[in-house]
Amino acid sequence: MKESSEQVKHPRAIKSYVVRSGRMTLGQEKAFADLWSVFGIEPEAKLDFEQLFSRQAPVILEIGFGMGDSLIETATRHPENNYIGIEVHRPGVGRLLGNIGEQGLTNLRVMRFDAIEVLKNQIQDNSLSAVYLFFPDPWHKRKHHKRRIVQDDFIQLLRKKLILHGQFHMATDWEHYAKQMLESMLNAPGFDNCAVEGRYIPRPEYRPRTKFERRGERLGHGVWDILFEKIN
Repeated sequence: MKESSEQVKHPRAIKSYVVRSGRMTLGQEKAFADLWSVFGIEPEAKLDFEQLFSRQAPVILEIGFGMGDSLIETATRHPENNYIGIEVHRPGVGRLLGNIGEQGLTNLRVMRFDAIEVLKNQIQDNSLSAVYLFFPDPWHKRKHHKRRIVQDDFIQLLRKKLILHGQFHMATDWEHYAKQMLESMLNAPGFDNCAVEGRYIPRPEYRPRTKFERRGERLGHGVWDILFEKIN
């Protein structure tokens, strides 16, 4: 991510992201203006998922959905689930809102706020069926590793919010980050690795390949998927 003077305000001293600068297209601006009140969630009270989606269904949270293309595809393919996407990049939120409106989806809601604060203050304990974290900022410089979102405190926060046997699915194209994620999860109490062979899993069908990922594969870049289940 590129540095920007725009920051999302919250009390944490070390942030796992910066807000990327970027112009909104007219379509994204219109989607934001027309559809945020329908599909957007404000950072306020605890969320009642049944009321939010007008039904009972598994709820899956994706942190940092980028432009939202993969999330919209996942929600379309799996109408049996409810999805909440969190992203601080305004153009990405606008694009996703527009796609939700175009496709008439009812099982997807959007937030534009700090995911840590959302988890702490708005998500009920033992309520999420899964959390997705796909291609987070790797903060590749050693001095920035403390900014990586997958840290011990974050993992235990997710453990509180996941239902029993709920899953935490990570994916990255940065091998060093993959190794750090895996080590952190292997050392975390309350989780079990879902990999059958080795320590990583093949990409599951519910995680669509992104354009960036397909380009990387053509260039010989690796992608690592990590899946852990809450066991207690």
